[in-house]
Amino acid sequence: MAWAAIRIAKITASRQASPPTEVTGRVEELERVVQTLQHELAETQERLDFTERLLAKGREERRS
Repeated sequence: MAWAAIRIAKITASRQASPPTEVTGRVEELERVVQTLQHELAETQERLDFTERLLAKGREERRS
């Protein structure tokens, strides 16, 4: 019985309280910023791929 009470006390003590609303709001804002940056990075990578294809095509045409 004492072992169970100690175990419950340890579990209860190790639980973290839910973060304050301010922290939750900041995390959500950071998630939005990261999502925007990921979108911008993907778009930039697509443009880079397109530019590389154009440059490669130009080089091939000059060789011919």
